[in-house]
Amino acid sequence: MSKIPQETLELIASANDIVEVIGSYFPLKRAGTAYKANCPFHNEKTPSFTVNPQRQIFKCFGCGAGGGVFKFVELYENLSFPEAVKKLADRAGIKIIEEQLSSEDDRRFRMRKRLLALHQEAANWFHRNLLKTQAALPARDYLKNRGISVEVAKGWKIGYAPDSWDSLVNHALELGFTPEEIVRSGLATMKEANPDMNIASEESVVSPAKYYDRFRDRVMFPICDDRNGEVIAFSGRVLSADAKGAKYVNSPETILFTKGNVLFGLHKSKRALIDKQIAIVCEGQLDLITAFESGVQNVIAPQGTAFTQKQAQILKRYVEEVVLCFDADAAGQKAAERSLAALLDANLFVRIAQMPAGHDPDSLIREQGAEAFARQITDAKDFFDYQIDRRASLPEFATPRGKMKFAKEMAVFVSLLSEAVLREAVIGKITTRLELSANDFRAMLSTPSRKEAASGEVAIEKPPKLGNTMALLCTLALRNIDTRAWLLSQPWRETLRNNPEGDLLARILEADLRVDEPGSVSVFLAKLNATDAAIVSTLLLQKPPENPETVVLDCWNAFERSEIQRRREAVTSKLRSANLSDAELQAIQREIMELKNREDLLMKQDRRAPKRNS
Repeated sequence: MSKIPQETLELIASANDIVEVIGSYFPLKRAGTAYKANCPFHNEKTPSFTVNPQRQIFKCFGCGAGGGVFKFVELYENLSFPEAVKKLADRAGIKIIEEQLSSEDDRRFRMRKRLLALHQEAANWFHRNLLKTQAALPARDYLKNRGISVEVAKGWKIGYAPDSWDSLVNHALELGFTPEEIVRSGLATMKEANPDMNIASEESVVSPAKYYDRFRDRVMFPICDDRNGEVIAFSGRVLSADAKGAKYVNSPETILFTKGNVLFGLHKSKRALIDKQIAIVCEGQLDLITAFESGVQNVIAPQGTAFTQKQAQILKRYVEEVVLCFDADAAGQKAAERSLAALLDANLFVRIAQMPAGHDPDSLIREQGAEAFARQITDAKDFFDYQIDRRASLPEFATPRGKMKFAKEMAVFVSLLSEAVLREAVIGKITTRLELSANDFRAMLSTPSRKEAASGEVAIEKPPKLGNTMALLCTLALRNIDTRAWLLSQPWRETLRNNPEGDLLARILEADLRVDEPGSVSVFLAKLNATDAAIVSTLLLQKPPENPETVVLDCWNAFERSEIQRRREAVTSKLRSANLSDAELQAIQREIMELKNREDLLMKQDRRAPKRNS
């Protein structure tokens, strides 16, 4: 396997103007020589997200996120660096010719590639079974009764898993897939499987004597990656409500599939989500497919009944508002409430669409048409209005105990509202209906402990501040050809080796970096972690110091002196250790004297400053 050469990376970066790339995800507004927008990585009202076309970097002065075009695509699309590179290469029409990768990366890449191929073959096999086999007749009748035509089944690649223990296993083996690959895919289970084995890990599978298909006698819905539509998992539904076993069986988590990170149907519906700015959340796959095919295409479904924080973050990239269309029964109500925390934390406005009695979106559309479903979406109430109206119809709502219980439940949700104006409006609405004092209700509110990821933010630590001297040295190593060359001529490895603050400067100097070429800088930023990329982005946007040749000399001398002083204090502290031998004592005293001599020499030394490039 291989890696992408530095020259190719720089070519890809240069071919993808950062303003055009970011502007393809959300609107940017010109602000002088730069561009601004509300940051996509945290919630804010005033734009603090800046894109600098000259430096080809982005920087948020709110959450601290920053980097070049590769880093933005990584963070926004939740991609690995190689995936971001390939996405941008495709965008620019650049063919990637790769170099050798390490054996470990090669093995991981090849396993992922094989599992994607296996899932595609499985999807084709399930689909052929549905369309052509006699055993799938009940499945075809079931889908027909649910209003799913052959054309729709083909469009969503719906399939059928036969009622057999090992038909898919045998088919995969015939295609040349290994037992390990079949088990790792989650499509099969080992007989007498090791309960401690994690199929999402990279550990080897011990070949068992027998395997059996995970999905049997079920209608199969492929679950696709939203980025490129590749099949990464399956959801299998029983044909009869009286059938034994769970109504739905989903693929287990694998190296391809994490249940809480995927939204069913997003690969087809994301364009409509962006256009409408509203996501209609259906409970099941058939609800979503029926709505989509009827023309209501801004629909998605979570993999389960409640939203995870990650799913809410993904949705926030496309929309500002969510309408939940869960069933009106008790389970649906609970699902809506469990989803609310993640959705509110992502700063999404949430409404509840109540289906008519006995209907879900699928049955309502089939019996009354898409217009009836669209009316329910239009009439959907704000979550808090919906809950108040629903509870007001219950007898206990009229009692002081019932009102207090409801107030405490609502306080949990109100605490998640980050916008002060919206929070006060909701408090007023609830306290008026409950005939409570607003102050008494506010006393029930808690300050929820939110991780950044729970509030729709990318997991980026706000960058720590460098000391002035180190910040100047890093800036000069990043911004000026002459000062960078001068720093490289100094004993920087030895001087920076034991200083934590010097780690970033060491990486800047180690990098194959041409500071006057934005493509080279973008590649360097992409190879840093998010925190360091944010620091470097800040330094790149700062005005460089005047007289850089003098500044770099003064800063480096000051840093060396501080390093000598720090080392001398560390060595001196050893003198306080008990039971030092005479030899150890003499060695310490010798090192202290050497450090003192180096400091004196440094004070007297008139080293030449870096020369300007002519």
